[in-house]
Amino acid sequence: MNSEPLNVAIDAQVSPKTAGGVAQVLLGLVHSLGRLEDDPSTNYFIVVGSQVERDFLQPYLGNNQQFAIKPRTLTQRLQRLVTGARKSIGRRFADQDNYSELSLPISDGYLESLGTHVVHFPHQRFALCSLPSIYNPHDLQHLHFPQFFSPSELAGRDFVYRSGCQLAHTVAVSSRWVKEDIIKHYQVDPGKIQIIPWAPPTEAYNDPSPRDLDEVQEKYALAKPFVLYPAMTWPHKNHLRLLEALAILRDSHDIRLHLVFTGSLLQPYASSIQKRVSELELNSQVTFLGFVSDIDLRALYRLSQFLVMPSLFESDSSPIYEAWLEGTPIVCSNVTSLPVQVMDAAILFDPYDPASIANAMKRVATDSGVRHDLTANGYLRVKDYDWNRTAKAYRAVYRRAAGRLLSEEDRWLLEWDWMERPMRLVGARA
Repeated sequence: MNSEPLNVAIDAQVSPKTAGGVAQVLLGLVHSLGRLEDDPSTNYFIVVGSQVERDFLQPYLGNNQQFAIKPRTLTQRLQRLVTGARKSIGRRFADQDNYSELSLPISDGYLESLGTHVVHFPHQRFALCSLPSIYNPHDLQHLHFPQFFSPSELAGRDFVYRSGCQLAHTVAVSSRWVKEDIIKHYQVDPGKIQIIPWAPPTEAYNDPSPRDLDEVQEKYALAKPFVLYPAMTWPHKNHLRLLEALAILRDSHDIRLHLVFTGSLLQPYASSIQKRVSELELNSQVTFLGFVSDIDLRALYRLSQFLVMPSLFESDSSPIYEAWLEGTPIVCSNVTSLPVQVMDAAILFDPYDPASIANAMKRVATDSGVRHDLTANGYLRVKDYDWNRTAKAYRAVYRRAAGRLLSEEDRWLLEWDWMERPMRLVGARA
């Protein structure tokens, strides 16, 4: 076995306020890799480009991790055309005047200068470099909902995603649903797509005390009970139908639920949401808190009666993991990988039907027995997702990409999809 330390660069150039779940799972991954105490021979360079990114991750670094701050003069991307990918995108967007302008960022040499053996892009951006790379496209939402993107955004996303999936050594995804979607749309070799489920990102945060709970409730003037929906205002997050469901509960069932939104208010969709609140006369039932702190987020989960997740598209859902961690019951969409993620630990609904959303919310809001069962099932289901296991699986991917010998545990982890085959059902070893 190679005795030289394995050096891994993790590109962490992600804004915590605009990247949503991508930033949260990045934090969870960095934190969990830094806690692997059985492997002092692996070093991690956490590549950031701003003080904001560094401040976001600083509290969660381990002894085997250090920041590599990319000099501002090197942040400009050098461009190179990737001929095969460009032709493919050209066929898909032949009616766009600018498709021939598309090019793929390539490394400016900074990543290589760190002495690393592997580079990991744990976000949707990808750059071609001389090192073996791991790429997380997360999902192909743009192909399923092209109406949510401008033509230039659509072409750019598809070009980079397709190129990254074709050129990376390993494409890492969180669920079989995403793996099959990438195979279908990009014709990627299934053998290079590695399924590694995530875990609750907020597990890295401090556990809120009873005093924290009281302070958060007082700070935001929250009357209990309330329902929580933590999501940035992207169109696929489906805030508008959720508001219609809230109005149905009030008008048809005489149930007035209070709904608390967290997450950055991104325009222009945020204005549409706020306008709809007024049209439906829901101002007294809806509160927008915007981006909240780590401790406040955990407290809000714990204070809420239940989590609602009406999203139209998810590779998997970080808020679902986070709600289980706090014992919060869940109602959520029955689309993409969500039914497999939750199994029996959520009430499912059709996110395209406000009445279906309303009925699911009514069932959980009015039945304490249902809430109790969901909490119990959630505590059991969240045990299937473990950051230590996720970190070890990514470390195995890094070793494989660098040409290192894999241990028996490495091989076992890379063969196991614990989202679909949880330990408690298949009797897998710990």
